Amino acid sequence: MTVPAFGEIDPPQRLLMGPGPVNVHPRVLRAMSADMLGQFDPEMTTYMNQTMALYRQVFMTENRWTFLIDGTARAGIEAALVSLIEPGMRVLLIRAGRFGLLLSEIAERIGADIRTLDLEWGEVATPEAIEAAIREHQPRVLACIHGDTSTTMAQPLEDLGTLCRRHDVLSYVDATATLGGMAVDVDGWGLDVVTAGLQKCMGGPPGSSPITISERAAEHIFARRHVEKGIRGADADDGYGARIGSNYFDLAMVMEYWSERRLNHHTEATTMLYGARECARVMIEEGLENRFARHRAAGAAMTAGLRALGLRVFGDDAHRMTNVTGVWIPEGVNGEAIRHRMREDFEIEIGTAFGPLAGKIWRIGTMGYNAMKHKVLLTLGALESTLTAEGFAVPRGAGVDAALMAWNHALPAALRNDRA
Repeated sequence: MTVPAFGEIDPPQRLLMGPGPVNVHPRVLRAMSADMLGQFDPEMTTYMNQTMALYRQVFMTENRWTFLIDGTARAGIEAALVSLIEPGMRVLLIRAGRFGLLLSEIAERIGADIRTLDLEWGEVATPEAIEAAIREHQPRVLACIHGDTSTTMAQPLEDLGTLCRRHDVLSYVDATATLGGMAVDVDGWGLDVVTAGLQKCMGGPPGSSPITISERAAEHIFARRHVEKGIRGADADDGYGARIGSNYFDLAMVMEYWSERRLNHHTEATTMLYGARECARVMIEEGLENRFARHRAAGAAMTAGLRALGLRVFGDDAHRMTNVTGVWIPEGVNGEAIRHRMREDFEIEIGTAFGPLAGKIWRIGTMGYNAMKHKVLLTLGALESTLTAEGFAVPRGAGVDAALMAWNHALPAALRNDRA
């Protein structure tokens, strides 16, 4: 059999302005080109310890158990849910978009007793509604999405931890789309387990999922510890509740791998560790508040520019994610034709939508290395050109002008160096 003469990979230099993944920060790419180390080499375990320390700052937490799950953001979600939830356990899910429905799909596979607080796509739950649902359903675990890119809305979380602890409920939050771009104040909000990914505001590639776990959640997870014969010592605690139904995503085992004991569980994805470590270093060097301000400015600029072009922005301004903006596709405009022109003529990608919003809105991201003034302006200029080419009249130059004004208004002068 003849092997096809495929050439080496040489992707186009595309500007990824959709809901993720986004272009990777050059420093992260350079870090990922470093050589391999043995899994128990002191240099390797030092990098692991440094990564844990860095992500404590990123998650704004003192949690000891702050580390990486090998796999995309969904790996972190599944590890959290399969390790928190036992078959038959009652779980309350806040569902207001595609990724809330994903929580249901995973919880169903675990065999959970699922109860839901369902909202229209584009809405968020109030603290009163959340507490009423907790009182009604009396769950052991509550799970929700911080920023759902399918709707571009961010669920307020400031009261969530307090509500859950008041009723002895463990909280889980998927912050895939917000970590690195919006505050995820794990300790300030009293959250128990939070997972994320690198491929959005963190400015990295998909393939590693940062996670942080509170002590009370860790105690719950370790109570389900499974003892692998021949691996753990004779003094290992073999008492557990319902055993965690996954080996790869067994957080009790993964936590011991990241602990001082370094009990073997898997081979850490070394290149992804390097990348995740550098993502966090870049963020911390920039400063968390500066980072959040840059994302707010980019989101405000994109929103202002879209409106100046005569387009309607989707959703509620008060709860809009700072890093992804939904915009209604104008009547009579072929949304896919616009996306095709953007990609083919300008090498810029914007996103389509899912579920009830499929074919109705575009989703435009301003995340991580792409939350930069010139990238917002280039995207708006390209969108103006493609809309005009498709027969939709827009005010010439208005989008770029409005975005530039919004950027300068939103961002303090000291931060306007347009560097990420």
